Amino acid sequence: MPFTPEQPRFKGISLPPSGWVLAALLTVYIFTGLIGHDPWKHDDAISIGIAYDIFTNGDWLVPQLVGQVYIDAPLYYWVSAGTAHLFSWLLPFHDAARLASGLFTLLALEFILLAARELHGREHAAAAPLILAGSIGFLFHAHEAQPMLAALTAYTAAYWALTLMPHRPGFATSILGFALALGFLANGLLPVLTLLPVMALSIWLSPERARCARHVALSMIIALLIVATWLVPLQILAPNYLSEFLQHEVAELTSSGQQLHDVLRYLNTLLWYAWPALPLAAWALWSKRRFFATRPIALPACSFLAVLLMLGLGVELKSSSALLLLPPLVLLAVPGVTSLRRGAANAFDWFGMMTFTFFAAVVWIAWAAMVFGWPERLSRQVVRLEPGFVGHFSLIAFVFSVAITAVWFWLIVTSPRSPMRGIMHWMAGLTLFWVLVAVLWMPWIDYGKSYRPVAESLTKAMHADRGCVTSVNLQDSIRASLDYFANIHTIPLSSASSRRCDWLLIHGEPRNERKLSAAGWQQAWEGKRPGDRHRSTVFHLYRREASSNRAK
Repeated sequence: MPFTPEQPRFKGISLPPSGWVLAALLTVYIFTGLIGHDPWKHDDAISIGIAYDIFTNGDWLVPQLVGQVYIDAPLYYWVSAGTAHLFSWLLPFHDAARLASGLFTLLALEFILLAARELHGREHAAAAPLILAGSIGFLFHAHEAQPMLAALTAYTAAYWALTLMPHRPGFATSILGFALALGFLANGLLPVLTLLPVMALSIWLSPERARCARHVALSMIIALLIVATWLVPLQILAPNYLSEFLQHEVAELTSSGQQLHDVLRYLNTLLWYAWPALPLAAWALWSKRRFFATRPIALPACSFLAVLLMLGLGVELKSSSALLLLPPLVLLAVPGVTSLRRGAANAFDWFGMMTFTFFAAVVWIAWAAMVFGWPERLSRQVVRLEPGFVGHFSLIAFVFSVAITAVWFWLIVTSPRSPMRGIMHWMAGLTLFWVLVAVLWMPWIDYGKSYRPVAESLTKAMHADRGCVTSVNLQDSIRASLDYFANIHTIPLSSASSRRCDWLLIHGEPRNERKLSAAGWQQAWEGKRPGDRHRSTVFHLYRREASSNRAK
């Protein structure tokens, strides 16, 4: 049964949300938590480390990490170094660099909105950015320095261009060409190859296939010309890097040995990663099954299957790679929002309201335990997880969190009946939860995830005359963190230049301490992050004895 309009007791926002309401919600969602914490392990630290190398050394052509060549497409690192330069007067480097993620995320949400407007009409288009931003997997990556966000932006721009192609082919050709180029510069061959079957499908669905094929071919030429602005200088100035980059791209797609069961692993990941986009898309397929052959349903549905097969059979399962599955899934889910039956829509609405109200209460209680020591039992657990952490009351954080919580309850009370209410409440609730965690819990989270204390302790142990440092079992993210926080450049032990080093840093349990001692290495320091409890996370610093060094 369709929804009927009602007059709310209190005047609230209109649904679908107007431009400023939607923009305000998404802005708070994106930029809260994007700044205010140190680089963390994995992609966040690596991406900031590469941008830091560009910023300090000025080499924009070849990405480098801690002075060593890093094989990857450069677009995200260029933008990250650019935002760091623009906002260095206001923010620490890592926060300013991470604003690149906010920029790409905003663009991706805008492009998915425009694509949904072309496929499903202006009235329903607002559901698309709400579904994309409301996807749980998207939340994790949108607030870190993540190069795949640049690829996602290119993807959403490509879908927008393909939806424009039937009635604005010239403009769509330009947008598609830029999207393909940005996809390659963002993440190499992966985004381009996974878009090829999508473009072929768009040509097949077009009423004028020959004309559409010509425009798609022209867009690929535009993309090649843009990409050449990076590849040609590489061929001239750094041909070895270009060769290694292309070999790496081909090897990544051909040597993974993926089988069909890996496609099922992607689907299993999407059960939580793409919630609530996945169930809404499934309902759309069922409710619109009679219209499957139409462009609004066939294009996103078949595109999702094509991208899923390309990723599942050619790329190792990575959480970040699954971002590329979200755009077609979101576009398919849009009609699912507006076609939900009243009972299902109310259930989805109440589920979102109850879930995030409960989560918000948990965040507030945990914050009270962290800052005031009540409840005592929970407070002891907080200290146990992060030994040494001392919570402090921040008036600004408290007032902002109270305001956000009040807005949440105001939204619940005043939202009119609408097919959009469920997804609006879900997105607003997710924003509430994320904002509370990012504002109230961030000092505690950052205390446990940052390598700043390790770097500072290492600096004290090595004194001013640190010299050369060789390393064993140091991940790229740790190497980047040590360089960023303490200017400690490490060289892998396998490198020939490591023989000159007087310091050896091992991450994890040393395999043979007797052999180390026999080679003249004496342990000078041992440390770890406060919350790390396994021996595999402990750092061991060794110094070569002077006599042994002279013998070398």
